[in-house]
Amino acid sequence: MFSSVTLSHLHFSWPDGDVVFDDVSGAFNPGRTGLVGANGCGKSTLLRLVAGRLRPTSGTVVVCGEVAHLPQTIASGATDTVADLLGVRRQLDALHAIERGSTDQVHYETLGDAWDVEARVEETLHVVRRAGGALAALDAGRLVSTLSGGEAMALAVAGCRLRRAPITLLDEPTNNLDAGLRAVVAEWITDWPGTLIVVSHDTGLLESMDFTAELFGGELTVFGGPYSQWRLATDDEQAAAEQAVKAARQGLVVAKRQRAATLERSTRSLARGKQKALGEGLGKSARYHRQGGAEASAGRTRGVADDRLAAARSALAEAAERVRPDEHISIQLPDPGVHASLRIAEFVWDSGSYIAVGPERVALAGRNGIGKTTLIETMLGLRDSRDSGVRGTLAGVRVGYLPQRLDTLVEAASALDNVLAAAPAATPATVRAGLARLLIRGDAVFRPVRDLSGGERFRVALARLLLADPPPQLLILDEPTNNLDMTSVDQLVETLSQYRGAILVVSHDAGFLRRLGVTVTLRLEATGITVVRGS
Repeated sequence: MFSSVTLSHLHFSWPDGDVVFDDVSGAFNPGRTGLVGANGCGKSTLLRLVAGRLRPTSGTVVVCGEVAHLPQTIASGATDTVADLLGVRRQLDALHAIERGSTDQVHYETLGDAWDVEARVEETLHVVRRAGGALAALDAGRLVSTLSGGEAMALAVAGCRLRRAPITLLDEPTNNLDAGLRAVVAEWITDWPGTLIVVSHDTGLLESMDFTAELFGGELTVFGGPYSQWRLATDDEQAAAEQAVKAARQGLVVAKRQRAATLERSTRSLARGKQKALGEGLGKSARYHRQGGAEASAGRTRGVADDRLAAARSALAEAAERVRPDEHISIQLPDPGVHASLRIAEFVWDSGSYIAVGPERVALAGRNGIGKTTLIETMLGLRDSRDSGVRGTLAGVRVGYLPQRLDTLVEAASALDNVLAAAPAATPATVRAGLARLLIRGDAVFRPVRDLSGGERFRVALARLLLADPPPQLLILDEPTNNLDMTSVDQLVETLSQYRGAILVVSHDAGFLRRLGVTVTLRLEATGITVVRGS
């Protein structure tokens, strides 16, 4: 089959020498491929290499055609509009100039053959508007800064589709999306033309793929089928690998016993032979000759036993290599001192109010663009208050904030320095130990945050919260499961289950909220809040 993207002996390492890929080869075929793997295995880095945003240290990446790339983090300027997000602003400006009578050749060159660009943009925006909410009156001139994270993500995906590139790379395209926008993006992906490679932890999206590719153990493997079929095959493979390890361990035990028995028999046999030779009255020379033969035979027997033991050890090592490691986030959280009657926060609207007290777990819900992040940032003093119908105030408690875009991290600083800034009294060794328990180890602690994967960046931001001194009494988490693989989400739930403070969380992942133990949901609406009790 013709391959759209081919990797040959690909090697890539960061400037600090940390190796991401070492002799990776593989190919992506036309159609839709879901790219999976544990956080930090190099999925986003691979997309950046394919897109030409990074250069291989050695080896080659061959792409057959233009590449459109949606990164995990959408960068935009203060004056950027929806047209910029869609990647068509220059074409639209050129078209409008020509329609006003301009004959400047630059405008014609900019527009090219995209005379239908305005119609295609309107068709795209019409689909997005169907999701409702604040997007109902969307137009190409709207500022990106007025959009929510989910709205911006959906439109950035739309921009990649508008480009009609032969190869498209989407990195976590459903991050921050509510149910309506998630359905829109899923609809686009169902009939996406050309070659589409999607990095995602959204199992629903991965289920619509034609192929599933995995980065694991420094190798890229491609499976013909969607996520659930790949998962089933992988689970069967792991079950077989674990069974092989059990069998190899048992074989090693048997080989050790056999070697010990062989040594014991050889020792007894040599002793009996010596006694027999003495009893037969053999001369010294004859006794030495017989003993030498017996020892040679015993040596051959021991050699066979040693070979069997070595083979058993080798079989165990080979079987163990096939079993995937179970790396586990493990961190002990200090008690933040939140007693049951401690006032945490108050939310007030025209028809009611809600006061969070003690170590409550509260979810702030609502569709994209309704103002959840705005409300949180207003409470934290990060933006000016606005008349939105809902006012929120904090009750003077210590707060740890994990923003949606992780923009509280200093990009040029290392993971270690970012965490030390939140815990200035801690020693570098203590912080390194804490980062290691969050799976940021070795030279990775010294790498600039901008070079880390989305999952690694999240764990650094989480470390800033959990290792802060003094510890926060309220954790505010805005879409904390973005960019996390399924295992990391499980471990995040386990870690937060130990936390004895209050939690205010924004998430569109209902399963995560249920497992987190949310007992109250504040559903943000245009006119106020609906309080829903229960998980």
